[in-house]
Parts: sequence; C-alpha cells; structure tokens
Amino acid sequence: MPFPVTTQGSQQTQPPQKHYGITSPISLAAPKETDCVLTQKLIETLKPFGVFEEEEELQRRILILGKLNNLVKEWIREISESKNLPQSVIENVGGKIFTFGSYRLGVHTKGADIDALCVAPRHVDRSDFFTSFYDKLKLQEEVKDLRAVEEAFVPVIKLCFDGIEIDILFARLALQTIPEDLDLRDDSLLKNLDIRCIRSLNGMRKPTSFCVLQFLSDISCFYTSFVLKLFIAILLTQ
Repeated sequence: MPFPVTTQGSQQTQPPQKHYGITSPISLAAPKETDCVLTQKLIETLKPFGVFEEEEELQRRILILGKLNNLVKEWIREISESKNLPQSVIENVGGKIFTFGSYRLGVHTKGADIDALCVAPRHVDRSDFFTSFYDKLKLQEEVKDLRAVEEAFVPVIKLCFDGIEIDILFARLALQTIPEDLDLRDDSLLKNLDIRCIRSLNGMRKPTSFCVLQFLSDISCFYTSFVLKLFIAILLTQ
C-alpha cells in the first residue's frame, strides 16, 4: 500500500495517486523514444502475417452494423404495430444493436466475428426474435449461413452478413421504449428480467467492456499487445 508523500521543508502531505486494480502500476513513466521505435518495428513485423485489419474492412464492419441496427429498429416498429401500440409509442419505440467482446474493445483481428446484442422494449418477446426477426434476416440478400440456436445456454442467432460473421444475442428490457443513449451498466435495468436476458446482457456489462476503454490512455498499445499475444499463440500451435 503506498504511503503519503511529504515534501522536504514542508508539512504538507500529498495524497497517494489513485490507481485501478489490486496493485499499483510498475511505472507511470511515459515510453521513451526508443520504446516507440521498437513498437513500430514490431507492428511492421506483424503486418505480413495478416493479423491487422485493413481500414476498408473496418469501414465495412461499421456499415454492416449500421444496416443491422436499422433492421432491428424496423422490425421492432413492425412488432409494435402488430400489437396495436399507440402511434405515439411506435414513433419513439427505438431498439438498438450493441457490440461487445473483441470488436467493442477494438482488439479484433482480421476476419474475426462480431459479438452483438439486440435490445428490445418490453412488448417484444424472445419468441418474436427467433421467428419474425429471423424471417426478416432470411429476406436480406447479404445474409448467409443463418441459423438460430434457441436452446443454447445463451440463446443466439448466428449469421454471415456480407462476409462478416455475427453472433446476435437478445435482451428484452422492462422499458416501453429503448433510447439511443441507453446505458446498460444501470443495475436497475436487471429488475424483472428472465435469466436468459440477464445472461445476454452479461457481455455488455462485464467490467472489461467499459473499464479498458475508459482508463487506457493509448488503446493502440493495448491492441498491439493483444495481437502479439495472439500471434505467439498461433506460432506455438504450428
């Protein structure tokens, strides 16, 4: 445990610097110029092995997720109309696709899949997700290898959307509408949810999904370390 620091010739005591985790960091010093040069050399060494995603593929992922998000909103609106909800509710019913896992953290590698979560309001049932939404996905030309695993521990729809593999979980919240700025870290959202919805939300609510992004000053270093670890694992299996 760090002790307060007292400056010489002064009675003023400085509080210990705050840190996250069980132990304090080994060093708070910024990287030296040589460290930055070596890191860049490491990146250049890894590039020929195809572990880094090109900007074009990254933009394609963003475009696909946008299309999927629009499909979810359109589907939830259709469900709302079929259940005769008031027009005022239908116009603002919302619905949203969240991402989690390696893609959310920005450490996914080339060709990796995307873990996604479909969040719907209280009048949309899980059965709707595995029937009408599944049927809606089947109608999309870009969707291939569509399959539903409804009886899994965490029920999921798996698909390949324009060449990108996506696993979509489902969670129904006890809300009339799903706002765009919904924060899934709010514990009150877990009230009155069935266990399958809670399990589906776990991926988004894991501390790593938020803490890593919030507290790292340079996410690119985290990404490089992750890719290096993966590359070493591949070498060891060959």
